[in-house]
Amino acid sequence: MKHIIGIIADTHDRLPLVDKAVKRLNEEGVKLVLHAGDYVAPFVVPHFEPLNADLIGVFGNNDGDRKLLKKRLSDLGADIRGRFAEVTTDGLKIGMVHGAEEELLQSLINVKGYDVIVHGHTHEAKTYKKGETLVVNPGEVCGYLTGNSTIATLNTQTLDVKIISLK
Repeated sequence: MKHIIGIIADTHDRLPLVDKAVKRLNEEGVKLVLHAGDYVAPFVVPHFEPLNADLIGVFGNNDGDRKLLKKRLSDLGADIRGRFAEVTTDGLKIGMVHGAEEELLQSLINVKGYDVIVHGHTHEAKTYKKGETLVVNPGEVCGYLTGNSTIATLNTQTLDVKIISLK
C-alpha cells in the first residue's frame, strides 16, 4: 500500500499550472491531497475535478468568495474546513493553516501537538523539523512570486517529503 499524500498551496487561479498539479498528483498515485489555501476565485474549481484523490483544504488570505468556493469544492466532494484543519491519516496528526497569521503558525508548530504542520502563504517550498514536528510548505503552484511552480508529496510512513517542480 502506498502511503503518499499530496500537498499544495497558493494556486492563485493560475489554471494551466493547476491542471499540471492535478495531473502530477494523479501520476504520483496519491489518495489524499491537502490544499493550504489561496485558491482565489471560484472559477478555479472545475480544474480540480480530474483529481483522483480526496481533497481537504483551508482558506488563505487571498480567497475571495469563500461561500461560493466552499460550495463548489464541496460539490466535487472536497472538504474545505475554513481557516484551520486537523487531519489524521495513517496514524499521523496533521495541522493545516494557510500561514498568513505568523504568530498562529508558530504557535501550532511550537505546541508539539501535531506530527506535521502544513502551510503555504510564503510561496517558498520549505521543509524542516522543529523538535518532533515536521513542517511542510509545498511552495506555490502559481509560480508568481518565486518563478517556480511546486507541489509536495509526503510519505506518511517515513515522513520523507519530496518537492516536485511543475515547470
